[in-house]
Amino acid sequence: MKLIILDRDGVINLDSPDFIKSPGEWLPIPGSLEAIARLNQAGYRVVVASNQSGIARELFDMTMLNAIHQKMHALAQQVGASIDAIFFCPHAAIDNCDCRKPKPGMFTEIALRYKTSLKGVPTVGDSLRDLQAGFNVGCVPYLVLTGKGEKTHATGGLPPGTMTFPDLASMVTHLLKMAAAPAAPNP
Repeated sequence: MKLIILDRDGVINLDSPDFIKSPGEWLPIPGSLEAIARLNQAGYRVVVASNQSGIARELFDMTMLNAIHQKMHALAQQVGASIDAIFFCPHAAIDNCDCRKPKPGMFTEIALRYKTSLKGVPTVGDSLRDLQAGFNVGCVPYLVLTGKGEKTHATGGLPPGTMTFPDLASMVTHLLKMAAAPAAPNP
């Protein structure tokens, strides 16, 4: 099974310092949903792992989060894309839970759900905590410069081997090109 784990805000949709609190505020980054469709066509199962502390902050509730995700699914389907599952942490940083990135709890849950190791699974994020959470369970980290990505890149401290791309669409182009490349001959 080919699996890829994406952060949501700043990777798939435009981010906001005021949180995405309603379906009207959820706007896809140009090319991101089409990139997910290309992943699907290449046999990838696309999973989202997202911190959603707006719930703990009472900026929105579960009904609103579900409505936001319904819009994401609907717009994805319009371009032939499918998001297999969404994992999220509803807690605030002060809660010190294991599911809030950079801790690996969400990724551990993904591995359990799919009954697979995450070693070598690509994970795409725009913040250091996205990359750390995946890297700590063996994922290959990819930073996109959308959302908080440019600030993250400038700050540094990225996990070893992190590759950087302008956006999800260019990262997916690279990933699919690498997957299609013939293996080097074994001397």
